[in-house]
Amino acid sequence: MHQKRHTPEQIVVKMREAEEGLSRGLSIADICRKLGVSEQTFHRWRNEYGGIKAESVKRLKQLEAENGRLKRLVANQALDIEMLKEVARGNF
Repeated sequence: MHQKRHTPEQIVVKMREAEEGLSRGLSIADICRKLGVSEQTFHRWRNEYGGIKAESVKRLKQLEAENGRLKRLVANQALDIEMLKEVARGNF
């Protein structure tokens, strides 16, 4: 079986469907079967996307991507600074 990747917008829609099912009294296992995901995936999505609107999810993903880019930039700068310190000490 191959892995599916869901977009954040698709996840939000599926979580809305799940909340509707829960309010009607369906079990989590039934909801997961209907959505085509495992219970583990459902709980992970619920923790991450529970109560978020689609627009907010898109912005959250953009911020996470920018945060990752900035972390890599800072890590590269720290390495550059460390290399310059080594060269200045003459330990190369």
